[in-house]
Amino acid sequence: MFDESLLDDPDGLSRADLHGLLRGAAESGARVRTAMRDAAEAGIDALRPDGRPRAVLVAGPGPAGGSTADLLAALAGDSCPVSLIRPAGVAPAPGALRWTLPGWTGPLDLLLVASPDGTEPGLALLLEQAYRRGCTVVTVSPTGSPLADATAQVRGLAIPLTVTPYEAAMAGGASRNDDSLVALPTGPGTLWSLLTPLLVLADRIGLAEAPPAALEALADRLDHIAERCGPAIATYSNPAKTLAAEVADTLPLIWTEGELAAAVGRRFATVLAALAGRPALAAELPEALTAHGTLLAGDFAAGADPEDFFRDRVEESEALHARVVLLRERGPDVTSPAGAARELALHRETPVSELEADEDSSPLETAADLLATTDFAAVYLALAAKPVTW
Repeated sequence: MFDESLLDDPDGLSRADLHGLLRGAAESGARVRTAMRDAAEAGIDALRPDGRPRAVLVAGPGPAGGSTADLLAALAGDSCPVSLIRPAGVAPAPGALRWTLPGWTGPLDLLLVASPDGTEPGLALLLEQAYRRGCTVVTVSPTGSPLADATAQVRGLAIPLTVTPYEAAMAGGASRNDDSLVALPTGPGTLWSLLTPLLVLADRIGLAEAPPAALEALADRLDHIAERCGPAIATYSNPAKTLAAEVADTLPLIWTEGELAAAVGRRFATVLAALAGRPALAAELPEALTAHGTLLAGDFAAGADPEDFFRDRVEESEALHARVVLLRERGPDVTSPAGAARELALHRETPVSELEADEDSSPLETAADLLATTDFAAVYLALAAKPVTW
């Protein structure tokens, strides 16, 4: 049950936010600046690379690792192939997962490992594989974690994961049986702690353009979005709260245009499931029109149930209908499939939500616009919906 009235109750949102998700989203800009300093102190500025690596491999547990690889690949573009090493195992738990390097991996390749926890034994074994192959290793994990120690053993570069004083206090004061105080690895702030040091490294090795000035502009943009999407801003002028209210009690079909928007769309679907417990499907345009077209005419279509008008709305739950969410990096032009997507949705009586980055934004600022707004929306949906046990 989605309680829309809670969106305009800042005190109620604060009481419901046991995991500090809103604080994590609001502090993303500050986290980027701190992560830049932490990366410099770790020695990235002293690197003297001979050139770009042949390939970049990214590994990490859970959604955070996948989102980091996805965004890094989108920002790198065609400069160098970036791919995620997916784990195998009997359960998504420390000790059960194993990562394996591709057979072609060698001294010309770079392995990046991003872990919010740093306790996965399988990642330490992956570092040993990379060392035997002569592959360069860079990791981002908490200071003093087993992964940071393993990085030192294989002569890799260990970058400390940036945490806020609030997170440190939560982690230090939480007991083993008190899950309500533990920060979530899928939280909005964690992604920027993992991604920012890798962006500093990517700029250093020529993988992507992320100089200090661009990262400072990224942090400023995140601060600006936090002001626009904060809990004190009313729903009617808050794009994140508006999006949360629109997708509540629907099946979001997240249609994206552009590589960065595609990465953000997949991230949005991930956090909707992980934080709000809501299903969502993400697809890239124009393929999304074919992949999801049947959903707009089937059981999830807005007019799928002709008897819905006479349903007992007290005793029965509402039917789940599709809603299209269009994510774009820039305004549509004559070659854009966005117009066809909007026309198809409206023809099938399916409502459409649209989110677009500001004009003349850099790739990093575009990522900030789309990521921060959708992360805030997922948090508001999680807090205003029926509580989910994480």
